[in-house]
Amino acid sequence: MIKHFLNNDKVFDTIVNIFVFCILVFTLYPIYFVLIASFSDPAMVANGDIILYPKGINVEGFSYILKDIRIWRGYYNTFMYTFFGTLLALLITIPAGYALSRKDLKGKKIIMLFMVITMYFNGGLIPTYLVVKSLGLIDTPYVLIILGSFSVFNLIITRTYYISTLPLELQEAAEIDGCTIPKYFMVVVVPLSKPIIAIMALYYAVSHWNSFFNALIYVNNIRLYPLQLILRDILITGQTVDVTTTDPEVVERLKRIAQTIKYGVIIVSSLPVLVMYPFVQKYFVKGVMIGSLKQ
Repeated sequence: MIKHFLNNDKVFDTIVNIFVFCILVFTLYPIYFVLIASFSDPAMVANGDIILYPKGINVEGFSYILKDIRIWRGYYNTFMYTFFGTLLALLITIPAGYALSRKDLKGKKIIMLFMVITMYFNGGLIPTYLVVKSLGLIDTPYVLIILGSFSVFNLIITRTYYISTLPLELQEAAEIDGCTIPKYFMVVVVPLSKPIIAIMALYYAVSHWNSFFNALIYVNNIRLYPLQLILRDILITGQTVDVTTTDPEVVERLKRIAQTIKYGVIIVSSLPVLVMYPFVQKYFVKGVMIGSLKQ
């Protein structure tokens, strides 16, 4: 009886759907809570009265955050770092992945070995800082574009894509027609690389958008701060109010909206990625599946 019950397709589908729905609720509720808490009365948020819907609609937190001109400068900086950093990453990763996928590349195993080693060992923060300083990149936007613009993991995914997608016969046919390797790459390989280019662009763009540590270490000029670092400063300001300030009203206001500032900061920083994700979800999944292939 039990075996027959479990072998029933409708029962199995129902169980799977219920299980997936529960996972969906546990995954989405934190995001939903942050959203409703950012619009709710700060006192109710602090007392834990906000559970399923907002109470005492209040937009003081967003008003405090968005009126700060640093927010808009941070958005601009982050968009620039993300765009140019992703572009540089694609210019490095796509050709390198294709080159390492070619069977006629001499020494590719040694090259891959040294690259994989860097995934487990690196020079450390201090040597990296000294190198960046010696190159004159401290307090420049270039350091935030260059650092993080290459990932060995992404290179392996790109290489695997080319190995599993582009047959050797295609290259041989192009060579018979007199096509050189650079021309073959530009005319044949790149047009067939749209899926992996989209995946890599997505991975690198999300990484650059969320990055704040490099700016924290290598940038002192506040005008060059990315959005994440500016929001961090606003969050710290909202949580640690200086009671010696000459304006007592500002002190009381910041104390009152400290909780909503915290949730508002999360919304402001995550909104572009949350809006973009439903349209590019399939590329995330495809990227994971490509990386799971063993070559």
